[in-house]
Amino acid sequence: MKKKYCFLFFLISCAFILSAQQEIKLYPKGSKESNQLIAKESFRDPEFIANISDPRMYLFPAANEKATGAAVLICPGGGYVGVSQIKEGSEIAKWFNDLGISAFVLYYRMPNGHATIPLTDAQTALKIIHQHSKDWSIDENKIGIMGFSAGGHLASTVGTHFKNKIQRPAFMILGYPVVTMKKELTHGGSRTNLLGENPSDDLVELYSNELQVTKNTPPTFIVHAIDDKTVPIANSEQLLKALQAKNVPAELHKFNVGGHGFGMRQRGIPVDNWPDLLKTWLQANHLIK
Repeated sequence: MKKKYCFLFFLISCAFILSAQQEIKLYPKGSKESNQLIAKESFRDPEFIANISDPRMYLFPAANEKATGAAVLICPGGGYVGVSQIKEGSEIAKWFNDLGISAFVLYYRMPNGHATIPLTDAQTALKIIHQHSKDWSIDENKIGIMGFSAGGHLASTVGTHFKNKIQRPAFMILGYPVVTMKKELTHGGSRTNLLGENPSDDLVELYSNELQVTKNTPPTFIVHAIDDKTVPIANSEQLLKALQAKNVPAELHKFNVGGHGFGMRQRGIPVDNWPDLLKTWLQANHLIK
């Protein structure tokens, strides 16, 4: 019973936090394509929302006195079955706000084997941010993307599959990302949920983002733990190699211990310091003062 009340209190707290943010529906009149999910959106646990079919994002605006004009679209992870909306969403957004960067937390639709669905949602979100950039005091040349785990795969897909200026993020930040769809290195659940049980070789290659890097891929910051047993660090290493081969400014920060899904929460280990490295990178890229 005690656990039940704690969970209820947490849900109320989450609702209060989100009510203070602006909810932005990606398709107010409904999307053109469906992910065909039958299960209803629900909390798998207090910090994880599964089966998203109603795509939206929440705006966390930087305070006017701090605002730098930069903005970031955050894609929480969740194996393409849901989103870790607190640890890899609102907590990250508030960290950016403290630096003067406005943030948007994306609740993208789960693909359910329809690979284009998450990318369409992320590109639509970027389009909305561009369209309302003046309203939100955002510099259109400083709109980037960030993602964790499977959300890192989505973010790196956005950064390598764009077709125009609005779809291209100004920068990419990836936390322990799934990058490849090659069976021997990928996260199996993310691959199956995105591509289906038996994807073609062409589809696997298309969504193996280390193979899609070009000279126009945006500057990239990556962090990953060597002891990550969920998403092998080879995902990040191969992406770094591809970026360097195309002379794209990129850096990968490796930590011996951290596991998977560490977010920005402090645990008294060296990986706790990665946000400081990110802050330095943001300064070097003229995104914060």
